[in-house]
Amino acid sequence: MTAEPDRPRPTAAPASGPTPQSRRLLDALSPAMLALMDELSGTMFCAKDTDGRYAAVNPVFVARTSERSRRAVLGRRAEDLFIPELAQHYTAQDAHVLGTGRPLRHLLELVRRAGGEPGWYVTSKLPVRDGGEVVGLVSISQDLRTADTGDVAVRSLSRVVALVEERLTEPVAVADLARAAGCSPSTLERRMRRVFGLSPQQFVLRARIDHAAALLTTTDVPLADVAARAGFYDQAAFTRTFGRLTGETPAQFRRRSPSAAPRA
Repeated sequence: MTAEPDRPRPTAAPASGPTPQSRRLLDALSPAMLALMDELSGTMFCAKDTDGRYAAVNPVFVARTSERSRRAVLGRRAEDLFIPELAQHYTAQDAHVLGTGRPLRHLLELVRRAGGEPGWYVTSKLPVRDGGEVVGLVSISQDLRTADTGDVAVRSLSRVVALVEERLTEPVAVADLARAAGCSPSTLERRMRRVFGLSPQQFVLRARIDHAAALLTTTDVPLADVAARAGFYDQAAFTRTFGRLTGETPAQFRRRSPSAAPRA
């Protein structure tokens, strides 16, 4: 199928043209992938360079901003397009991905849609590398299309997320999560797979591994303490599980992180 002649390309640049950082990021991305992102109807997409500038966005993303065209968005930063609270939130997420080279996945967020109406989104951000060097990131945010912020299913999952974060160092059973959600374990399973693509047990494990990864890359806490703070029985169990899910031991993961705290 031929593209519409008047349809802007995902890689369209502002009048001044892309910066060298944005150009390097765009060169590392597949044109077919960028074109595919343009077809999404309920998912925002963007690519940001290491300076935090938008190098590519899709129409759904543009609609989230106060601008009317892609050209007006490209080359700008989050603080140019969103309220300070949201911009700071997005910048902090970007700094994690760009600084550690590690993705952020399945973040449940309540953000404002076009027109100021709040809605639930699930966001994932992945680093983009060129020759092993992180040259930017790509991000998608899926609109959960809840009727309003009182949607029972989504509100129940926000309580589950809060409980998991609160009890990272303690055992948490599916029954506990179901009680927090106010539904049966089977209903919770369906809801979590629909929103996160994970079972409740997988979600708990991912939360523990994510917390451990943050400790490994931002502190010099001993590995045994990282294991305990992330809710693992002992360091051996933590090392086995971490290695299975990341392909690296915790020590290797820490050494490879550019933002890891220096060891004494």
